[in-house]
Amino acid sequence: MGLIFIEFFNMKKLTHFWIISSAVLLTACESSTYEEISDNIPILLPVSYTADIKPIVNNNCIGCHSAGSFKPLTTYDQVKENIDGILDRIQRPAGDPGKMPQGGSLSAAQINMFIKWKADGLTEN
Repeated sequence: MGLIFIEFFNMKKLTHFWIISSAVLLTACESSTYEEISDNIPILLPVSYTADIKPIVNNNCIGCHSAGSFKPLTTYDQVKENIDGILDRIQRPAGDPGKMPQGGSLSAAQINMFIKWKADGLTEN
């Protein structure tokens, strides 16, 4: 009789373990979009090309848009002249063949930086 009680007790513990484990896994697998979890905080300070935009361009665009390439983005004037196209391309949805940068995406904060830079008048310094 004691052995049957121990077997029943272990079975009950195992069942509780599986129920709790399943509940943890189900709640841990919630679905969130990139936009919901990214740093999408409004930018309050003025944005300038040299301090804010150039580092983003250098790290994400120059690989394909270097001097001598199609639509180079190596200077302030080139980025300024192409701002509307840049904004169009970086804000396209994932999977769009024209989305830039190719094979990835800028963060919401980086995209907001470009939007704010245009709203601030495309200042250089």
